[in-house]
Amino acid sequence: MVAFSRNAVALAALVSVLLTHGCCAEQRLNYTSKLAKASSSPWLPAKATWYGAPTGAGPDDNGGACGYKHVNQYPFMSMGSCGNEPLFKDGMGCGACYRIRCVNDRSCSGKPETVMITDMNYYPVAKYHFDLSGTAFGAMAKPGLNDKLRHAGIIDIQFRRVRCKHQGLNVNFHVQRGSNPNYLAVLVQYANRDGTVVRMDLMQSTRSGSPTGTWEPMTHSWGAIFRRDTSSPLQGPFSLRIRSESGRTLVAKQVIPANWKPDTAYRSNVQFR
Repeated sequence: MVAFSRNAVALAALVSVLLTHGCCAEQRLNYTSKLAKASSSPWLPAKATWYGAPTGAGPDDNGGACGYKHVNQYPFMSMGSCGNEPLFKDGMGCGACYRIRCVNDRSCSGKPETVMITDMNYYPVAKYHFDLSGTAFGAMAKPGLNDKLRHAGIIDIQFRRVRCKHQGLNVNFHVQRGSNPNYLAVLVQYANRDGTVVRMDLMQSTRSGSPTGTWEPMTHSWGAIFRRDTSSPLQGPFSLRIRSESGRTLVAKQVIPANWKPDTAYRSNVQFR
């Protein structure tokens, strides 16, 4: 009975933390289950919680562990989710799109909604655990029952991987704050199809401005950010080559100009089709 009581108290404490703070708190777990992938994947069972403001985008700063900003705006539209490691995949799952629907609750509409992985879930309660924004969680409810569903706390859902479709957008590259001539960190976002980018290479230019023709691998830093560290100053303009999770590649020729600045976004003219 003593052991049972202790387990019950521990479980109650965990549930209290999840309901109060969500699961996107800073603590890493070693979670190695395989990522559910492929746009034709079947519906799989999962658990869902929510965090942040009831009708918000999740993080108070509208950011998250993927490095994205303004997740309350298009194309995210506050429909983001923290994913535990099989979904977040140490940042390589950032940008992936999923259809989700809630089940086994009278407040559930059963209608699928699309969410994007924008953050990391550090306290999973199941093999697959979506810690959703309040907006995304409430979107799974029947009309007028959004708050009632959110009060349910931890619910059963089903999910499947789908293609991302960011209409009107090309792939965007954001040079991160702190970048300098010997250190270039770049956030990649708005990729269609897989939504994810698992590799990025950089091509410098000669002093005359022509591409060198040599691709240099960048290191995955965190989230959807890749970096290049060098002992000698990097010479722009920079071309970037990215590879998606399914192996497709894109080249954005000289997308970052020679006079680039930190904390600045550079739009490309390329997109996964």
